[in-house]
Amino acid sequence: MDAIEMLKKQHREVEGLFSKYDQLGEHAVKGKQRLFEQIADALAMHATIEEKHFYPAVKAKRTEDILLEALEEHLGIKRVIADLLKVTSSDETFDAKVKVLKEQVEHHVKEEETDLFPKVKKILDAQELTSIAEQMQATMQKLEAKGEPRKAVPAETRDAAPLK
Repeated sequence: MDAIEMLKKQHREVEGLFSKYDQLGEHAVKGKQRLFEQIADALAMHATIEEKHFYPAVKAKRTEDILLEALEEHLGIKRVIADLLKVTSSDETFDAKVKVLKEQVEHHVKEEETDLFPKVKKILDAQELTSIAEQMQATMQKLEAKGEPRKAVPAETRDAAPLK
């Protein structure tokens, strides 16, 4: 699997988690909390591997503006996650915050898949994309081994990650 395929697969997985969340009734407090935690962990890992591996590897004149915008979008998503981590699913603002998170993620995914990924396919070859995927997978395994990657998010909400 190459890096773009890996990221698209993660996009579909997060969309599936949001869909499950949307199907829960308003009284499914524990289920909503668990699903939010899964969403937050998935997004925290996804942002980390993009910021550490994918974005730096695809930085080029044709992608730099898109990447800088994507990093700002990551910051906005992290800030909503950090807000959600401060409350429980029984809080009256919880569903509204999850909806805002979902909308921000949907916007980010659409831009990546329609604008960034096609440009990346023109810049990098299959071997390069596979190599990036291997690096991303190794980082994912480390994050999963630590457990609860969402807990690192509040410390990442001051500024957008740098484009190295």
